[in-house]
Amino acid sequence: MKKYIALLLMVMVFAVCLLTGCGGGDTLTLNVYNWGEYISDGSEGSFDTIKEFELWYEETYGTPVKVNYTTFASNEDMYSKLSSGAVSYDVVIPSDYMIARMAAEDMLLPLNFENIPNYEYIDEDFKSLYYDKEGKYTVPYAYGIIGVIYNANEVDAQDTGSWELLWNEKYKDKILQFNNSRDAFGMAMYKKGLDVNSEDPAVWDAAYEELLAQRPLVYSLVMDEIYNMMESGEAAIGAYYAGDYFTMKDAQAENVDLKFYYPERTNFYVDAMCIPTCCENKELAEIFINFMLEKEPAIANAEYTYYASPNRLVYEDEAYIEEMGEEAMNVLYQHAGNFAAQYEQNAYHNLKPETLDYINTLWETLKIN
Repeated sequence: MKKYIALLLMVMVFAVCLLTGCGGGDTLTLNVYNWGEYISDGSEGSFDTIKEFELWYEETYGTPVKVNYTTFASNEDMYSKLSSGAVSYDVVIPSDYMIARMAAEDMLLPLNFENIPNYEYIDEDFKSLYYDKEGKYTVPYAYGIIGVIYNANEVDAQDTGSWELLWNEKYKDKILQFNNSRDAFGMAMYKKGLDVNSEDPAVWDAAYEELLAQRPLVYSLVMDEIYNMMESGEAAIGAYYAGDYFTMKDAQAENVDLKFYYPERTNFYVDAMCIPTCCENKELAEIFINFMLEKEPAIANAEYTYYASPNRLVYEDEAYIEEMGEEAMNVLYQHAGNFAAQYEQNAYHNLKPETLDYINTLWETLKIN
């Protein structure tokens, strides 16, 4: 009888431990899927966002958590992996147009903002934009604008200021072009004053002709390869995301003098945190999102990535402003206070599948040519 009672007590204690965590029970798992080089990772003594979240969560809730952090190279890669149903992620950080697509296809869960009180620090200019008009699915993480990077030691100042620079025959074999259809076609359409959200094939045909005319001048199609090529001086001109310009500038060779400007019309974009329907721990995911909006991790992530933050705790912080420097603040936050209006006018939206297929067909034809 005594053995039976002892065994029963052991079972009861074990059950209680499972329910309460027993001050450090089974480790929770959080799967986060983000762009590469898009979070402060502890390198060179910086704030290690993932490690600090794990420490903070265990100290706060008494239960250890392990964050499995993996990265994707493009929105399309991320979408393909999620839509396949073969993987499960709790937090993903796609770009706006892909968020709109995922929401339309019921791939996202509505957020419980009671678990994300730090959402109050997100500037109102970044809430309820076209990709999430009801503000149900997303918390903005970073935003940016595409501009032109050039080597002032090789490019004449009078040739700069517009998209025309990337079609200037004077710089043949010194020009880089995006190696993705969305940004490349967008560049051509902004240059010609066309609507980047048009569903009319004739509009895309016109952009194709513009890119076809540029093709003999282009040294290479690139994505991340642009860093080494621009930093070393191998190429002299390329369009890319504003934040990455400063990463390149920091690493430029002695004989390179990189400069940056925004053409009159260009793509504005927002990357946002959201929770996919495959999520296995929604409350933990929301707690992670809320942690990302805390002052220390938010500033650390903004400094590490060089991307503009929609979080007031970041861009109003005097130490952050001083650390970034005058040029970076002027470039990254140039459209602060008027972002929503500029965004609605210029942002690339999600297009119909048949239009996307048509664009991809044009793009593959262009690359062959």
